[in-house]
Amino acid sequence: MPLARLLEQYVSLGIFVLAAGLSVFSFLAWRRERDGRMRIVTLGYAMFAVYGLIVFLEYPLLPYIPYATLELVEHGSSVLILGGLLAFFVALTRD
Repeated sequence: MPLARLLEQYVSLGIFVLAAGLSVFSFLAWRRERDGRMRIVTLGYAMFAVYGLIVFLEYPLLPYIPYATLELVEHGSSVLILGGLLAFFVALTRD
């Protein structure tokens, strides 16, 4: 596997693991404090985790799913990053 693919794989796996962990901690904080903003933060981190998982699974799924479809899903999943950033903005601006 070329260096660029390996780099993309490892970074996206790191995004998935870190965002999933932060999502779990945010969920636990929401359950403890019942602050609605923590629920929104949990959703934002979950969106980042799903994005990392999608990018990580792109190359292992290449033999089974057509390349054009995988590229469309990968590039379309960038909307999750936008959604996560908007979720953080909403959480910061809520009273």
